[in-house]
Amino acid sequence: MGLFSSNDANAARLARIERKLDVLISHLNVELPGDDMDDIRDMVAAGKKIAAIKEYRARTGAGLAEAKIAIEEGI
Repeated sequence: MGLFSSNDANAARLARIERKLDVLISHLNVELPGDDMDDIRDMVAAGKKIAAIKEYRARTGAGLAEAKIAIEEGI
């Protein structure tokens, strides 16, 4: 088992945890501070996907791959 497979396993585990948190937050109708991404969604709708990814990364500190996935999944 190499370094990359460990990172892949950690990324998959983190993704499962994030999905569970998203479900809980949604179920409890909790709005997180700073979670307003409407303008980023507007960028995507206007076809400005790269700008949306850059803005998402700036706000969240996410890496490029994570930001790309978030934008493609509709944040």
